[in-house]
Order: sequence, then C-alpha cells, then structure tokens
Amino acid sequence: MKVAYRRRQYWNEPRLTLWERAYLPEILRGLAITSTVFLRNMGRWMTGRKGALTTYYPEETRADYAPLNRGKHVLTQRPDGKPQCIACNMCATVCPAKVIEIEAGFDPEDVAHPKFPVRFEIDYSRCVFCGLCVEACPEDAIRMAKEVPFLPTADRGNLWLGLDELLTWNPQRDVAKPYPPAPRAPSPGKAP
Repeated sequence: MKVAYRRRQYWNEPRLTLWERAYLPEILRGLAITSTVFLRNMGRWMTGRKGALTTYYPEETRADYAPLNRGKHVLTQRPDGKPQCIACNMCATVCPAKVIEIEAGFDPEDVAHPKFPVRFEIDYSRCVFCGLCVEACPEDAIRMAKEVPFLPTADRGNLWLGLDELLTWNPQRDVAKPYPPAPRAPSPGKAP
C-alpha cells in the first residue's frame, strides 16, 4: 500500500499575495527595463555617440576603474631577487576558491626565515579576485596589480601561473616589511 507524502506545514510559512502569484506583471516590468536600456544604447551606437559600457579589451581599458582594482598577482622580492614569501600557506588557507598551491623548501643558511617557496602556483581559471590572500600575508609578499594581461585565453593550461611569472611579470621590491639582511660571515683572519 502506497502512502502519499504530505508536505509539512510551518507556522511562519510565507503566503504569496494575489499580485505575487500573478507573475505576468513583474515579467513585463523586467522586460520594459531591459528593452529601455537596450534601445537607448543601440540608438547611441547607431548615431556614433558613446554611452554603452562596452570596452574593447585588451586594446582599451576603462578609465573609471578604481585605482586599487584587484588584478593579477605579483610576488614581491627581497633585495637579492628571491621571493619575500616565507611559505607560511596563510594565503592558500584563506583563499575561498582554493586556487593557491605552495610547496615549501628549507634553507638552513637563512637564519631569519629558513622556509621559502619551491613551488608557488595560482589557478586563474577559478580565482575570484577577492584579495584575501593579500590581506592575510604577514610578510607583504603577495600583491595584486591593477592590470590583468593575457587573462582571456582559449587554453586553460595558460591560466596556471607559476613562481617565475609571479616574480618577473611586474617585479616589486618596495615591501612594507623589509626582509632582514643575512648575517655576515666572520673574516678568516679574525677571531669571533
């Protein structure tokens, strides 16, 4: 014997009004707004006036972008050219899309920060450009430049950026938290 399923009724269940149940007026209002904007922009385009928000990227860039627009990632460098990153994985941990992959290496010669990234990769096919990785970095090692060159592509393999490109695309060395210089080795003729 088959028992019919009866949906549970809740005391605070919303009730649609007659106007909300008649979807047609809201559909017509939405179509009117869309048609108005479309026809206004089409008229401006046909008469040769600017007005539509079309930008022919990458040949043109919009002037009204915010100066702090979040674009392509850049790894800052120490004075010797090595990455400022200490491979703490805070940027990868805070990333909501999980697009950052870091593999840490160990350098016993560097007393201040012995960890460094052997592999640092970002997958731009999933990045949401939120900037949380920049905010989470304790060493000011990762930044986001305004530009995003070569991002539109037909090959998803080109959307993985590695350590070399992150360091050399737009090199930046003006870190807010400077890396301490390496201690000097004692001279062979002098006793410590």
